[in-house]
Amino acid sequence: MSQETRLTHRQRQALETRRLIVDAARKLFLERGYGVTTMDAIAAEAGVAVSTVYAIFNNKRTFLRKIRSAWLDEAHTREIHEEARKQRNPGRRLEKMAHQSRRQWEVGGSMMAIHEGAAAVDLEVAAELREVTGARRLVLTGFVTEMKGDLRPGLDADRAAAILLALCQPAVYRELVEESGWSPDEYENWLSQALIGQLLPREASGV
Repeated sequence: MSQETRLTHRQRQALETRRLIVDAARKLFLERGYGVTTMDAIAAEAGVAVSTVYAIFNNKRTFLRKIRSAWLDEAHTREIHEEARKQRNPGRRLEKMAHQSRRQWEVGGSMMAIHEGAAAVDLEVAAELREVTGARRLVLTGFVTEMKGDLRPGLDADRAAAILLALCQPAVYRELVEESGWSPDEYENWLSQALIGQLLPREASGV
């Protein structure tokens, strides 16, 4: 029995209200922009009293955190990352990393647009985005550092991490999939081969 199944009727109603409000905020942030969307507008879109919105979410920045958390849960990026780290074959490990990148940007493209727009008008959001980006950089750098014994000759972990970070940027996904019409599968296959070709010895490329 899931945790949500065990909730009382009132608790399920409260959870559904939260979801309605978060979905309303996401919709308005995308349609109107973070800067001009008010808490009153979010309440009206969700069909709840503005006092309810303020009681659950103190400010608009709280919505960004909730939307980001929902994004990562839906994309299963944490689980995929851990699966990648468990792979002993370096090629398979990088294939999993390509899949993680694909899921992250496939599911979270709208979240990135919201967050970047919010950062442009809110200094605290901008600082938070830098913190999130910095944390991602540390995680991916650690991922490559764990592979330092498998990297191609002459490639140190720092340079390998820079390559990984560059190839897995959301801008690359947007350019190939959203602008150039590639399918997410094509992006994932390309990224897998690019990472393997750039980071591993030639003889390790055949996975």
